[in-house]
Amino acid sequence: MNLSDKVINRLTLYYSILLGWRAENITSAQIAALLRIDASQVRKDIKMLDNVGVCKVGYPAAALKKSIEQTLGVGKAKEAFIVGAGNLGTALAKYDNFAPYGLNVLALFDNDPLKAGRIINGKEVFDISRLSDLTRRLKVQIAILTVPREFAQSVADLLAASGIKYIWNFSPSILQVPDDVRVWNENLVGNFLQFTINHKD
Repeated sequence: MNLSDKVINRLTLYYSILLGWRAENITSAQIAALLRIDASQVRKDIKMLDNVGVCKVGYPAAALKKSIEQTLGVGKAKEAFIVGAGNLGTALAKYDNFAPYGLNVLALFDNDPLKAGRIINGKEVFDISRLSDLTRRLKVQIAILTVPREFAQSVADLLAASGIKYIWNFSPSILQVPDDVRVWNENLVGNFLQFTINHKD
């Protein structure tokens, strides 16, 4: 199924709601109210999953959760490295809510020798020189990049050369990568500015 980024984002939010949902059924109106979106959009998204609801009753919550899991590949283990053990990298390593979505962070890497050997939330920090070897040995394909702008491109080059195929880029830099490497840019400043523009008094 070919889904747009916006649909995937909404399905992820629906799944977050369903993770903590205790009732047997859930309605599009309930989901819409929690996310402050239109209920018709929720119904349209769920219809793409071939889930059928009952008027005034809603959707069986367990079945809808399973359907989203299958569509998004949730539950299939996706192992990753965090590259950059600064404040942001450390915070992401401590974030335990990746696990329900199948993302398993194995280790961190940094070029600061003073950080090598540290344990953050059960994950060891390795010197960046170990990246290529561990990537190949552990067959990791995902890297979460949290280095400063001035190091981003050179580290991306190293990631690509090491066999990384997916880069979740938190650095404020647009990366140039080979055609077989996919980059997802997490634009924190852009998201903040979009929020402030859309929520002016």
